[in-house]
Amino acid sequence: MKFTEYEYKRPNIKTFEEQFNQLLNDFIKAKNYKEQDELMSKINTLRNEFESMEQIAYIRHTINTEDKVYEEEQKYFDENGPIYEGLVAKYYAALVDSKYKDDLKEKWGEQLFRIAKLKVKSFSQEIIEDLKLENKLMSEYTKLLSSAKIPFEGEARTIPQLRPFQMSHDQDIRKRANEAKYNFFKENEEKFDEIYDKLVKVRTRMAQKLGYENFVELGYARMLRTDYNKDMVGNLRKQVKEYIVPLATKLREKQSCRLNLDQLKYYDEILTFLDGNAKPKGDAKEILEAGKKMYEGLSNETKVFFEYMMENQLMDVLSKGGKSPGGYCTYIAKYKAPFIFSNFNGTADDIDVLTHEAGHAFQVYESKEFEIPEYNFPTLEACEIHSMSMEFFTYPWMDLFFDEVNKYKFGHLSEAFLFIPYGVVVDEFQHYVYENPNVTPKERKCKWREIEKKYLTYRDYDGNEFLENGGYWYQQGHIFKNPFYYIDYVLAEICAFQFFKKSIDDFDGAWKDYLKLCKVGGSKSFLELVDFSNLDSPFEDGSIKSVAEGIEKYLDHISIK
Repeated sequence: MKFTEYEYKRPNIKTFEEQFNQLLNDFIKAKNYKEQDELMSKINTLRNEFESMEQIAYIRHTINTEDKVYEEEQKYFDENGPIYEGLVAKYYAALVDSKYKDDLKEKWGEQLFRIAKLKVKSFSQEIIEDLKLENKLMSEYTKLLSSAKIPFEGEARTIPQLRPFQMSHDQDIRKRANEAKYNFFKENEEKFDEIYDKLVKVRTRMAQKLGYENFVELGYARMLRTDYNKDMVGNLRKQVKEYIVPLATKLREKQSCRLNLDQLKYYDEILTFLDGNAKPKGDAKEILEAGKKMYEGLSNETKVFFEYMMENQLMDVLSKGGKSPGGYCTYIAKYKAPFIFSNFNGTADDIDVLTHEAGHAFQVYESKEFEIPEYNFPTLEACEIHSMSMEFFTYPWMDLFFDEVNKYKFGHLSEAFLFIPYGVVVDEFQHYVYENPNVTPKERKCKWREIEKKYLTYRDYDGNEFLENGGYWYQQGHIFKNPFYYIDYVLAEICAFQFFKKSIDDFDGAWKDYLKLCKVGGSKSFLELVDFSNLDSPFEDGSIKSVAEGIEKYLDHISIK
């Protein structure tokens, strides 16, 4: 069945509540393990129906934020999602308190109960109105970002549509395109500040109602981090500063030389080569056809998966007016169907997003037979291992997309590496924000700039006042919508680099470990999954140093002058 044929029917929250509470009461009163297990299945069927309708509405809304029908449906879920979360929290509490917990653990594994425990600590009826407000503010941010109609070169353009100009080999065009983009943020500075300030306040309020000192602890609980804490993450940032920042700075210096520049400016960073970055061959349709060939060649599992995605139109990749920026993969449990959303723009980003989001989609496709929703996707830092590693596993097929394959690989790998310092900037900023929730928007921006200078030692904003004052982060949706998510990309990238290194030495062996990882979905915690797939923990002393040295060696090997 094609995605356009998926039936959407708004769930009646009152009816859903009655049905859920009845099943939950039966679960609590159950006289044996078997009865509870059967009721779990019924509860999860009900959950999957609600969440599937929510995802269909979200996808259709983000495809066209100007569609009034799905704008209203998104508002409905923003309003009623917290009620749903409250019901599921009661279910988690019942799981944790179950008399037959040991039998249930034996069947479903420990991870479900770790998740349940953290979910219970992350919710109470007292914060439902706050959660509704949080949802509303996040939707306001999405709408504000999607509203961008930036005049450039005679046309009004969205943020994704500016991207090719930002990557132009003409420095003047790059500079003007970036200035046009950040002028949009400057013009809306007060609105972005207001939305974020309200988000910080409401999240802090929820944390205090739940008995936390601040939102940092609640944020970690909401991210379902069961086997690492903020101190371990803080130590990881120190290792990044020690081992990755020096190499990142060196890479930027080499880039400046390649571009014949005295000083690399912020609008030059995106350009890896003087004659332009590698560009993909063909339009969106041809790229998807090339993707089909690639996944046919990679493995039988990826062949079956990608044909399913193509045949059922489970991808929306073209950038167009009214469409939300960015890319994501989600899952519609009722149909056991992943969905890929992106904004192709004629640059190498199109290939990156195709392989990245397909990594997410392939993982959930491989683990779709898990009966409990908690195991369809793993926790988010583990999710990103699948997506980022897929980018590297597809390297042998890049000739299907590019004439200048080595140029693409060098650009892609160096950007992946250069991302890590930026990822810890975002993370350290969020720790500061939620540990100091009452600072002013101006103080927040000053802190952002201070942290940037610590990790992005090479960055030169060329006198752009808005960016010098610390406004770069407005465009980072995760800061607004997914607090504390961003370090997950860093953790996953370090794991993905390990898969990449293994694939060079033993491709089949590396793929076997990756496929094994995909099939277990979310049935294990992050560090358990890392160990299960024969990777080193990113928190281990020496793992980041080893990764940095390996990537430097490979980049030196493929470097193009």
